[in-house]
Amino acid sequence: MTFHEGLLLARLVFGLIMAAHGAQKLFGWFGGYGIAGTGGFFETIGFRPGRLLAIAAGFSEFAGGILVALGFLGPIGPALMLSVMIVAGLSMHLKGGLFAMNNGIEVPLLYATAAVALALTGFGAYSLDSALGIASIWTTPVIWSALAIGIAGGLANLGLRRPQVSEAAQSQAR
Repeated sequence: MTFHEGLLLARLVFGLIMAAHGAQKLFGWFGGYGIAGTGGFFETIGFRPGRLLAIAAGFSEFAGGILVALGFLGPIGPALMLSVMIVAGLSMHLKGGLFAMNNGIEVPLLYATAAVALALTGFGAYSLDSALGIASIWTTPVIWSALAIGIAGGLANLGLRRPQVSEAAQSQAR
């Protein structure tokens, strides 16, 4: 297998799995909860309005995954994915340690790393970017700018999070 075939394989598997992850949130496919269920869950962990943020997260995962699988629009898909994985990793998984068996940060960290690696490597010869002749516009400064926007978006989302305070904590504060 050549370098470009390896990139195609990585893009297809990673991109389509990420798109399916987003489809769980958006459409309730593949055992997902759809917008209503995901939005309700988001509300319980402090992301409000939950429905809107469920749409944003689902769209970022779905669209980012499709863009990566197609090898289209360079770092935009990876930046969308990175943003969501920062939020998931830091809000839900960091407290579980490293490994997924303890609900740790392992999976979001792997997804985020793969997204950044593909953005930095490029999509290869078997991509829409290459077929359309636009691969050369994704220069190093453009790639890092897109990734920086993804990071900023994830951190901004985390900054807006308002976890609910339990009744026990409220009574202790009084």
